[in-house]
Amino acid sequence: MSINPVDIDNYPKILDDKTTRITALFSELALPKPTVFPSEPAHYRLRAEFRLWHDKDSAYYAMFDPAEPKTPIPVEQFTVASKSIFDLMPVLLEKLNSQVMLSKRLFQVEFLSTLSGDMLVSLIYHRRLDEEWQVLAEKLASELDIQIIGRSKKQKLVLGRDYVVENLVIDGEHYVYNQYEGGFTQPNGKLNATMISWAKAQVGENPDTDLLELYCGNGNFTIPLSAQFRKVLATEISKTSVKAAHENFARNNVTSIDILRMSSEELTSALNKERSFRRLEHIDLDSYNISHVLVDPPRAGLDENTRLLISGLEKIVYISCSPETLHRDLQILTKTHDVDAFALFDQFPYTHHMECGVYLKRRVKP
Repeated sequence: MSINPVDIDNYPKILDDKTTRITALFSELALPKPTVFPSEPAHYRLRAEFRLWHDKDSAYYAMFDPAEPKTPIPVEQFTVASKSIFDLMPVLLEKLNSQVMLSKRLFQVEFLSTLSGDMLVSLIYHRRLDEEWQVLAEKLASELDIQIIGRSKKQKLVLGRDYVVENLVIDGEHYVYNQYEGGFTQPNGKLNATMISWAKAQVGENPDTDLLELYCGNGNFTIPLSAQFRKVLATEISKTSVKAAHENFARNNVTSIDILRMSSEELTSALNKERSFRRLEHIDLDSYNISHVLVDPPRAGLDENTRLLISGLEKIVYISCSPETLHRDLQILTKTHDVDAFALFDQFPYTHHMECGVYLKRRVKP
């Protein structure tokens, strides 16, 4: 038994069926017809992780069927992976199998790549890593021109960098991002650039007003959008993402963004003057003239207080990885706002998942 290859030739039909299903979910809301942005049918995924399954004197990449979680399924080719991961996988496996000290009790391999060609591989072990491992791993990293991290319980050895450097071209402009191992990044790089371009087109130029962004991650949307506003106030709860965001603001010479390490719920309380926070001592919230908000929440969608907060703002860009929770939130937001644009980004081809984008404008009272 092996992993079935994706049905590349049938991708347009698969996407059409998914689009029909997602559109039907929102039918009672009378949204505009969605603009659909397809993925590349192969080599689109910039991240991948596999178990390394040992059989006698060699090992192979494996995945598992949830219905049979104890039966490893060999992965000989992984067509959805970026071309750089796809090409590296057999070469790396051969080298791991040729060195007992590199393969011994190695149980997981994780790949993080970029459109610009940078590569980080995490090797995760059920044993403590010693100096002999490090010498061999450094030689491997040099031979393959990759970054390597070795992990075991309570141990992390970084050989080089623990991040990759991505270069995105969006509407003719170049942006540079540090993307950390373990931090969130969009897995489909080309569609990520398309999503950012779409969001920029919706908001237009706003030199006299400010943007509020909740769940800003490493500054993925924040940095390109900042050029279209006077200032940006952004929040993110992940320590790794906040660190990356600060580095990315500096990399791109952006100084008009304030990022707060706090949840959207906490910022909502602060903006509503319900609570004060030490983290906000250096921020004058009253100095912001917020006309737009961008939200890119986790699959759970927005909490009640955040929905209430953004419903008081004039314009909303809502990026969603869950059509179901987006549908729930739109049932409330469309009581105050009209949906001006609707987009579907097929970040995850051949799965039931779909990334959605909605642009809402506050309804003018008669």
